[in-house]
Amino acid sequence: MKINKMLTMAALLAMTAGTAFAQGTPTPPAGGGMAAGGGMAACRDDMQKFCADKTGPDRRTCMEANKDKLSDACKSARAARAAGQ
Repeated sequence: MKINKMLTMAALLAMTAGTAFAQGTPTPPAGGGMAAGGGMAACRDDMQKFCADKTGPDRRTCMEANKDKLSDACKSARAARAAGQ
């Protein structure tokens, strides 16, 4: 009888462990980064057009340097991100 209780408890623990791990996985924020998609998906084409050879801080600098040339959708997404939305 004691073994049955232990096996039942072990089975319950094993079933709940997967749920606990799944809950610990963060989801990306809605705003996302430029490369992540999210709210900055509107800038993907502009990044390819103007800053394809750049990464990280260099890409941000490049996008800022070309801000007047960006599409209206990308400009709006950048403004929303700057406003903390």
